Amino acid sequence: MGGAASVRQPSYVLTLDGPEQPGLLHAITGLLVGHHADIRELNQFDDAAAHAYMARVEFAVPPEHDPGLPALTDAVEDFCEPWGLRAVLRRGADRVRVLVMVSKFEHCLNDLLFRARTGDLPIEIVAVVSNHPDHRDLAEWHHVPFFHLPVTPDRKEQAEAELLRIVADHKVDLVVLARYMQILSASLVTVMQGRVINIHHSFLPSFKGARPYHQAHARGVKTVGATAHYVTDDLDEGPIISQQVQEIDHTYTPEDLVVAGRDTECKALSNAVRWHCEGRVVIQERRTIVLR
Repeated sequence: MGGAASVRQPSYVLTLDGPEQPGLLHAITGLLVGHHADIRELNQFDDAAAHAYMARVEFAVPPEHDPGLPALTDAVEDFCEPWGLRAVLRRGADRVRVLVMVSKFEHCLNDLLFRARTGDLPIEIVAVVSNHPDHRDLAEWHHVPFFHLPVTPDRKEQAEAELLRIVADHKVDLVVLARYMQILSASLVTVMQGRVINIHHSFLPSFKGARPYHQAHARGVKTVGATAHYVTDDLDEGPIISQQVQEIDHTYTPEDLVVAGRDTECKALSNAVRWHCEGRVVIQERRTIVLR
């Protein structure tokens, strides 16, 4: 005989970073306990060299004591000001609104669409944008709007203006470059700073240009891998979020390397999207701290 159904408590995720100071953790937990919070997960990192502190806290609040996100946000902001902290607070159940950009290779797009559809990632893919029309059917099968934005030297500025319109119209929180083979302009990167994630093969910079896996095969590489990072003005030099590596040997053909590389690209990118959307990533100058 079943008991009474339990009431789901409102949950929140709080990410903080700022200068390292004595008593900070005690103060943070005191703030939350003062709001009747039940702390479910807490990760922190003291960077002694940089004198910096980072923390991520998941907590739940009983419904009868839940003031709601706006009121909690005000309380957190008031708390952070004297400590010199930056904070991001969100509801734990909220899904991040993601726009995926892709060119010809669809493996990362397909992986993200599947993970979003099954609930494996805390995201809602609200649009797919491509400079080619190839993947319209795939996006629409998942009931995701598809936008074909051709990019040529004479219409690159127009294409990026259209992209920003789509970002605004669909209230996009994060843009994911899932093997999008166009370079974003510095002005676009500035507007979207900290909200664009890219994936590339880890052979960079040794194997730049076309057919990197074939170049790697010719050099007899012993590992393949992929790197997911935030996009900055420096091409493929943004803060790294996630990396994956797979050992290979001389029996691998160039085609085998492509297959292995695709697997590492999908995993590195999905990890990066997951950690960003779960509030686990803190950007610290040219690197990231991932609290997990």
